[in-house]
Amino acid sequence: MKKIVLYISILVFFASCNNDAKKVNQTNGNNSVVADSTTLNAEAPIFKFEKAVYDFGKIKQGQSVSFDFWFTNEGKSPLIIKDAVATCGCTVPEPPKDPILAGQRAKIKVVFNSAGKEGLQDKVVTITANTIPAQTQLHLTGEVVK
Repeated sequence: MKKIVLYISILVFFASCNNDAKKVNQTNGNNSVVADSTTLNAEAPIFKFEKAVYDFGKIKQGQSVSFDFWFTNEGKSPLIIKDAVATCGCTVPEPPKDPILAGQRAKIKVVFNSAGKEGLQDKVVTITANTIPAQTQLHLTGEVVK
């Protein structure tokens, strides 16, 4: 009996979460309009990168490579980068700290240090922002030779 109550509770929880995301022009207690998810998507900031993959070619082990990933906010609201992380400590992203207004250009500088690396490399930088989807990936690729 407890299992049945638990399953029903879980189903009700997920059903209520799903309904909250689909509100369409309903009013709250203050008679103001609640935005639906379609409206929010249309207003969301949009990353438009000039280049999402940079191939640095061949470099000697121990060299550092840096590249500026330029982008434009093609959305209708300010783009806020919450986090930028790389797949390893050898790659360091430097995102802008201030919001990027609609139509504005900015860059994310990425530096790769090849010390201790050898062979083909694909360093992934994951950017988390207030965009839809929330995460965007950039790639720094190339080969490190001795």
